[in-house]
Amino acid sequence: MRHANLSRLVKLRTKPTYGYAKQSKHTIRAVHPGGALWVQHEHHGVTKTDSRLDCDVIIVNFNAGSLLLDCVSSVFEAGAAKCIVVDNDSTDGSIESLEETFDREDLLVVRNSHNAGFASACNTGARLSTASHLLFLNPDCTLADHALPLMLEALESATDIGMVGGFLSNPDGSEQAGGRRVFPTPRRAFIRAFGLSSLGRLFPRYFSDFLLHTEPLPTEPAVVEAISGACMLVKREAMEDVGLWDEEYFLHCEDLDWCMRFELKGWKVVFVPDARVVHVKGTCSRTRPVFVEWHKHRGMLRFYRKFFHDQYSGLLWGLVSAGVWLRFGLVATYYSARHLFTRAA
Repeated sequence: MRHANLSRLVKLRTKPTYGYAKQSKHTIRAVHPGGALWVQHEHHGVTKTDSRLDCDVIIVNFNAGSLLLDCVSSVFEAGAAKCIVVDNDSTDGSIESLEETFDREDLLVVRNSHNAGFASACNTGARLSTASHLLFLNPDCTLADHALPLMLEALESATDIGMVGGFLSNPDGSEQAGGRRVFPTPRRAFIRAFGLSSLGRLFPRYFSDFLLHTEPLPTEPAVVEAISGACMLVKREAMEDVGLWDEEYFLHCEDLDWCMRFELKGWKVVFVPDARVVHVKGTCSRTRPVFVEWHKHRGMLRFYRKFFHDQYSGLLWGLVSAGVWLRFGLVATYYSARHLFTRAA
Protein backbone atom coordinates (compact mmCIF):
# COMPACT_ATOMS: atom_id res chain seq x y z
CA MET A 1 0.00 0.00 0.00
CA ARG A 2 1.06 3.56 -0.62
CA HIS A 3 0.67 4.55 3.05
CA ALA A 4 2.43 1.75 4.91
CA ASN A 5 4.03 2.22 8.35
CA LEU A 6 7.70 2.72 7.78
CA SER A 7 10.72 4.89 8.37
CA ARG A 8 12.75 5.45 5.27
CA LEU A 9 15.49 7.44 3.63
CA VAL A 10 14.70 8.98 0.28
CA LYS A 11 17.63 10.20 -1.78
CA LEU A 12 16.93 13.40 -3.67
CA ARG A 13 19.00 14.23 -6.69
CA THR A 14 19.17 17.94 -6.21
CA LYS A 15 21.52 20.56 -4.90
CA PRO A 16 22.18 20.12 -1.18
CA THR A 17 20.93 22.41 1.49
CA TYR A 18 23.16 22.70 4.51
CA GLY A 19 22.68 22.13 8.19
CA TYR A 20 19.88 20.38 10.02
CA ALA A 21 16.32 21.57 10.18
CA LYS A 22 14.22 21.34 13.31
CA GLN A 23 12.19 18.14 13.34
CA SER A 24 8.80 17.56 14.89
CA LYS A 25 6.28 14.77 14.41
CA HIS A 26 5.45 15.80 10.87
CA THR A 27 8.59 17.72 9.98
CA ILE A 28 11.14 16.30 7.61
CA ARG A 29 14.76 17.05 8.27
CA ALA A 30 17.40 17.19 5.59
CA VAL A 31 20.59 15.21 6.15
CA HIS A 32 23.45 15.44 3.74
CA PRO A 33 25.88 12.52 3.78
CA GLY A 34 28.68 13.05 1.30
CA GLY A 35 27.13 16.25 -0.03
CA ALA A 36 24.02 14.49 -1.40
CA LEU A 37 20.64 15.58 -0.11
CA TRP A 38 18.74 12.91 1.76
CA VAL A 39 15.41 13.28 3.45
CA GLN A 40 14.63 11.24 6.52
CA HIS A 41 11.07 11.07 7.68
CA GLU A 42 8.62 9.06 9.72
CA HIS A 43 5.45 7.92 7.99
CA HIS A 44 2.72 7.18 10.51
CA GLY A 45 0.41 5.16 8.28
CA VAL A 46 -2.53 7.20 7.04
CA THR A 47 -5.11 4.92 5.49
CA LYS A 48 -6.43 6.28 2.25
CA THR A 49 -10.22 6.45 2.22
CA ASP A 50 -12.62 6.73 -0.68
CA SER A 51 -13.19 10.40 0.13
CA ARG A 52 -9.56 11.26 -0.60
CA LEU A 53 -8.44 12.28 -4.03
CA ASP A 54 -5.43 10.64 -5.64
CA CYS A 55 -3.57 13.93 -5.50
CA ASP A 56 -0.76 15.32 -3.37
CA VAL A 57 -0.48 19.10 -3.01
CA ILE A 58 2.96 20.72 -2.85
CA ILE A 59 3.26 24.21 -1.38
CA VAL A 60 6.50 26.21 -1.39
CA ASN A 61 6.41 28.68 1.47
CA PHE A 62 8.44 31.81 2.09
CA ASN A 63 7.06 34.19 4.70
CA ALA A 64 3.44 33.78 3.59
CA GLY A 65 2.14 34.53 7.08
CA SER A 66 -1.41 33.53 7.94
CA LEU A 67 -2.23 32.97 4.27
CA LEU A 68 -0.36 29.68 4.50
CA LEU A 69 -2.90 28.44 7.05
CA ASP A 70 -5.78 29.40 4.75
CA CYS A 71 -4.09 27.65 1.84
CA VAL A 72 -3.46 24.39 3.71
CA SER A 73 -6.96 24.44 5.16
CA SER A 74 -8.46 24.69 1.68
CA VAL A 75 -6.23 21.82 0.51
CA PHE A 76 -7.52 19.46 3.19
CA GLU A 77 -11.11 20.60 2.66
CA ALA A 78 -10.65 19.72 -1.03
CA GLY A 79 -9.78 16.14 -0.08
CA ALA A 80 -6.13 15.94 -1.09
CA ALA A 81 -4.32 12.75 -0.11
CA LYS A 82 -1.34 14.60 1.32
CA CYS A 83 -0.09 18.16 1.73
CA ILE A 84 3.66 18.71 1.45
CA VAL A 85 4.90 22.13 2.55
CA VAL A 86 8.49 22.97 1.62
CA ASP A 87 9.67 26.04 3.50
CA ASN A 88 12.49 28.18 2.11
CA ASP A 89 13.86 29.38 5.44
CA SER A 90 10.95 31.61 6.45
CA THR A 91 11.45 33.96 9.37
CA ASP A 92 7.87 35.13 9.96
CA GLY A 93 6.72 32.22 12.13
CA SER A 94 4.38 30.87 9.44
CA ILE A 95 5.75 27.32 9.68
CA GLU A 96 5.52 27.30 13.47
CA SER A 97 1.91 28.46 13.23
CA LEU A 98 1.21 25.77 10.66
CA GLU A 99 2.53 23.00 12.88
CA GLU A 100 0.64 24.32 15.90
CA THR A 101 -2.61 24.56 13.93
CA PHE A 102 -2.56 21.26 12.03
CA ASP A 103 -1.73 18.06 13.90
CA ARG A 104 -2.24 15.67 10.99
CA GLU A 105 -0.41 12.64 9.69
CA ASP A 106 -1.04 13.69 6.07
CA LEU A 107 0.85 16.98 6.46
CA LEU A 108 4.58 16.85 5.76
CA VAL A 109 6.78 19.87 6.37
CA VAL A 110 10.27 20.24 4.91
CA ARG A 111 12.43 23.01 6.33
CA ASN A 112 15.24 24.20 4.09
CA SER A 113 18.09 25.87 5.95
CA HIS A 114 18.34 28.53 3.22
CA ASN A 115 16.18 29.84 0.40
CA ALA A 116 16.73 27.19 -2.26
CA GLY A 117 14.52 28.87 -4.84
CA PHE A 118 11.04 28.01 -6.05
CA ALA A 119 11.90 25.34 -8.63
CA SER A 120 14.27 23.49 -6.32
CA ALA A 121 11.71 23.46 -3.51
CA CYS A 122 9.01 22.22 -5.91
CA ASN A 123 11.27 19.34 -6.86
CA THR A 124 11.89 18.48 -3.22
CA GLY A 125 8.14 18.22 -2.69
CA ALA A 126 7.61 16.26 -5.90
CA ARG A 127 10.11 13.63 -4.82
CA LEU A 128 8.19 13.12 -1.59
CA SER A 129 4.88 12.72 -3.39
CA THR A 130 3.39 9.29 -4.04
CA ALA A 131 0.08 10.19 -5.72
CA SER A 132 -0.75 9.89 -9.40
CA HIS A 133 -1.45 13.62 -9.57
CA LEU A 134 0.53 16.52 -8.10
CA LEU A 135 -0.81 20.02 -7.53
CA PHE A 136 1.77 22.77 -7.11
CA LEU A 137 0.03 25.56 -5.25
CA ASN A 138 1.29 28.91 -3.99
CA PRO A 139 0.90 29.56 -0.24
CA ASP A 140 -1.10 32.72 -0.97
CA CYS A 141 -3.74 30.72 -2.88
CA THR A 142 -6.94 29.15 -1.60
CA LEU A 143 -8.94 26.53 -3.48
CA ALA A 144 -12.62 27.30 -3.89
CA ASP A 145 -15.23 24.56 -3.49
CA HIS A 146 -14.89 21.82 -6.12
CA ALA A 147 -11.83 23.47 -7.72
CA LEU A 148 -9.56 20.47 -7.25
CA PRO A 149 -12.07 17.82 -8.42
CA LEU A 150 -12.86 19.93 -11.49
CA MET A 151 -9.17 20.23 -12.37
CA LEU A 152 -8.65 16.50 -11.85
CA GLU A 153 -11.63 15.75 -14.07
CA ALA A 154 -10.20 17.92 -16.84
CA LEU A 155 -6.74 16.41 -16.43
CA GLU A 156 -8.11 12.87 -16.86
CA SER A 157 -10.48 13.76 -19.72
CA ALA A 158 -7.84 12.88 -22.35
CA THR A 159 -4.68 10.83 -22.33
CA ASP A 160 -2.60 13.60 -23.90
CA ILE A 161 -3.46 16.25 -21.29
CA GLY A 162 -0.50 16.56 -18.94
CA MET A 163 -1.13 19.77 -17.02
CA VAL A 164 -4.11 21.92 -16.04
CA GLY A 165 -4.61 25.19 -14.20
CA GLY A 166 -7.61 26.88 -12.67
CA PHE A 167 -9.16 30.32 -12.87
CA LEU A 168 -6.83 32.53 -10.82
CA SER A 169 -8.83 35.33 -9.29
CA ASN A 170 -7.96 38.41 -7.31
CA PRO A 171 -9.63 38.72 -3.89
CA ASP A 172 -12.33 40.86 -5.53
CA GLY A 173 -13.24 38.01 -7.89
CA SER A 174 -11.76 39.49 -11.06
CA GLU A 175 -9.55 37.33 -13.25
CA GLN A 176 -5.86 37.68 -12.52
CA ALA A 177 -3.29 38.18 -15.26
CA GLY A 178 -1.10 35.17 -16.00
CA GLY A 179 -3.53 32.35 -15.31
CA ARG A 180 -3.85 31.69 -19.04
CA ARG A 181 -1.39 32.94 -21.63
CA VAL A 182 0.60 32.26 -24.74
CA PHE A 183 4.36 32.00 -24.59
CA PRO A 184 6.02 35.41 -24.17
CA THR A 185 8.36 35.43 -27.13
CA PRO A 186 10.96 38.23 -27.03
CA ARG A 187 8.78 40.21 -29.45
CA ARG A 188 5.64 39.80 -27.35
CA ALA A 189 7.53 40.61 -24.16
CA PHE A 190 8.98 43.77 -25.73
CA ILE A 191 5.51 44.89 -26.80
CA ARG A 192 4.11 44.45 -23.29
CA ALA A 193 7.14 45.84 -21.47
CA PHE A 194 6.98 49.11 -23.37
CA GLY A 195 3.20 49.53 -23.30
CA LEU A 196 2.51 48.72 -26.94
CA SER A 197 0.00 45.94 -26.31
CA SER A 198 -2.82 48.47 -26.32
CA LEU A 199 -2.30 48.69 -30.07
CA GLY A 200 -3.39 45.07 -30.32
CA ARG A 201 -7.01 46.16 -30.74
CA LEU A 202 -6.08 47.86 -33.98
CA PHE A 203 -3.28 45.57 -35.12
CA PRO A 204 -3.76 42.21 -33.34
CA ARG A 205 -1.34 40.43 -35.64
CA TYR A 206 1.57 42.63 -34.62
CA PHE A 207 0.79 43.93 -31.11
CA SER A 208 -1.12 41.15 -29.36
CA ASP A 209 -0.38 40.56 -25.67
CA PHE A 210 0.79 37.22 -24.31
CA LEU A 211 -1.62 37.47 -21.36
CA LEU A 212 -5.16 36.29 -22.12
CA HIS A 213 -7.14 37.47 -19.09
CA THR A 214 -8.72 40.26 -21.13
CA GLU A 215 -10.02 37.77 -23.68
CA PRO A 216 -13.52 36.30 -23.29
CA LEU A 217 -13.61 33.57 -20.68
CA PRO A 218 -14.14 30.13 -22.24
CA THR A 219 -17.23 28.23 -21.13
CA GLU A 220 -15.38 24.91 -20.79
CA PRO A 221 -11.79 23.70 -20.32
CA ALA A 222 -9.60 25.05 -23.09
CA VAL A 223 -6.12 24.23 -24.37
CA VAL A 224 -3.65 27.08 -23.83
CA GLU A 225 0.09 27.41 -24.24
CA ALA A 226 0.87 28.26 -20.64
CA ILE A 227 -0.67 28.67 -17.19
CA SER A 228 0.67 30.09 -13.92
CA GLY A 229 2.99 28.29 -11.53
CA ALA A 230 0.74 29.54 -8.72
CA CYS A 231 -1.61 26.63 -9.51
CA MET A 232 -0.34 23.75 -11.65
CA LEU A 233 -1.86 20.27 -11.55
CA VAL A 234 0.14 17.61 -13.40
CA LYS A 235 -0.05 13.90 -14.11
CA ARG A 236 2.82 11.93 -12.64
CA GLU A 237 3.15 10.11 -15.96
CA ALA A 238 3.63 13.41 -17.78
CA MET A 239 6.04 14.77 -15.18
CA GLU A 240 8.19 11.67 -15.41
CA ASP A 241 8.23 12.00 -19.20
CA VAL A 242 9.07 15.73 -19.22
CA GLY A 243 11.32 15.88 -16.17
CA LEU A 244 11.19 18.00 -13.03
CA TRP A 245 11.36 21.79 -12.74
CA ASP A 246 14.53 23.44 -14.05
CA GLU A 247 16.42 24.49 -10.92
CA GLU A 248 18.56 27.00 -12.80
CA TYR A 249 15.57 29.32 -12.38
CA PHE A 250 15.45 30.75 -8.88
CA LEU A 251 12.18 32.66 -9.05
CA HIS A 252 9.87 33.37 -12.01
CA CYS A 253 9.76 31.94 -15.55
CA GLU A 254 10.27 28.36 -14.34
CA ASP A 255 6.54 27.81 -14.91
CA LEU A 256 6.80 28.99 -18.52
CA ASP A 257 9.79 26.72 -18.98
CA TRP A 258 7.82 23.71 -17.71
CA CYS A 259 4.82 24.52 -19.93
CA MET A 260 7.10 24.78 -22.94
CA ARG A 261 8.76 21.45 -22.15
CA PHE A 262 5.35 19.80 -21.72
CA GLU A 263 4.32 21.10 -25.14
CA LEU A 264 7.56 19.97 -26.78
CA LYS A 265 6.94 16.48 -25.39
CA GLY A 266 3.43 16.43 -26.84
CA TRP A 267 1.48 17.03 -23.62
CA LYS A 268 -1.41 19.50 -23.69
CA VAL A 269 -1.85 22.27 -21.12
CA VAL A 270 -5.46 23.10 -20.25
CA PHE A 271 -7.14 26.04 -18.51
CA VAL A 272 -10.22 25.16 -16.42
CA PRO A 273 -12.43 28.27 -16.05
CA ASP A 274 -14.81 26.80 -13.46
CA ALA A 275 -12.01 25.83 -11.04
CA ARG A 276 -11.70 28.98 -8.97
CA VAL A 277 -8.50 29.69 -7.06
CA VAL A 278 -8.12 32.95 -5.12
CA HIS A 279 -4.55 34.28 -5.35
CA VAL A 280 -3.32 37.13 -3.15
CA LYS A 281 -0.53 37.86 -5.59
CA GLY A 282 2.87 39.04 -4.41
CA THR A 283 2.53 38.14 -0.74
CA CYS A 284 5.88 36.38 -0.55
CA SER A 285 7.82 38.89 -2.65
CA ARG A 286 6.52 42.40 -1.94
CA THR A 287 9.17 43.10 0.71
CA ARG A 288 12.03 42.48 -1.75
CA PRO A 289 10.94 43.94 -5.09
CA VAL A 290 14.40 44.54 -6.57
CA PHE A 291 15.55 41.04 -5.61
CA VAL A 292 12.44 39.57 -7.22
CA GLU A 293 12.81 41.68 -10.37
CA TRP A 294 16.46 40.63 -10.70
CA HIS A 295 15.52 36.97 -10.74
CA LYS A 296 12.51 37.61 -12.95
CA HIS A 297 14.63 39.26 -15.65
CA ARG A 298 17.39 36.71 -15.25
CA GLY A 299 14.77 34.00 -15.69
CA MET A 300 13.39 35.69 -18.79
CA LEU A 301 16.81 35.59 -20.42
CA ARG A 302 17.27 31.93 -19.54
CA PHE A 303 13.86 31.13 -21.01
CA TYR A 304 14.67 33.00 -24.22
CA ARG A 305 18.10 31.43 -24.45
CA LYS A 306 16.74 27.90 -24.06
CA PHE A 307 13.89 28.12 -26.52
CA PHE A 308 14.35 31.11 -28.86
CA HIS A 309 18.08 31.74 -29.19
CA ASP A 310 18.38 29.93 -32.53
CA GLN A 311 15.67 32.13 -34.03
CA TYR A 312 17.71 35.31 -33.66
CA SER A 313 20.96 36.52 -35.18
CA GLY A 314 23.80 37.52 -32.89
CA LEU A 315 22.97 41.22 -33.24
CA LEU A 316 19.28 40.73 -32.59
CA TRP A 317 19.96 38.49 -29.60
CA GLY A 318 22.23 41.19 -28.21
CA LEU A 319 19.40 43.69 -28.55
CA VAL A 320 17.03 41.30 -26.76
CA SER A 321 19.48 40.92 -23.87
CA ALA A 322 20.08 44.65 -23.70
CA GLY A 323 16.33 45.29 -23.68
CA VAL A 324 15.77 42.90 -20.79
CA TRP A 325 18.49 44.48 -18.65
CA LEU A 326 17.40 47.98 -19.61
CA ARG A 327 13.94 47.18 -18.35
CA PHE A 328 15.39 45.75 -15.15
CA GLY A 329 17.41 48.92 -14.62
CA LEU A 330 14.33 51.07 -15.00
CA VAL A 331 12.23 48.92 -12.69
CA ALA A 332 15.00 48.67 -10.07
CA THR A 333 15.49 52.43 -10.15
CA TYR A 334 11.78 52.96 -9.63
CA TYR A 335 11.59 50.63 -6.62
CA SER A 336 14.78 52.01 -5.10
CA ALA A 337 13.58 55.59 -5.46
CA ARG A 338 10.20 54.69 -3.97
CA HIS A 339 11.91 53.02 -1.03
CA LEU A 340 14.07 56.07 -0.35
CA PHE A 341 11.11 58.39 -0.66
CA THR A 342 9.09 56.25 1.77
CA ARG A 343 11.90 56.24 4.31
CA ALA A 344 12.35 59.99 4.00
CA ALA A 345 8.65 60.55 4.56
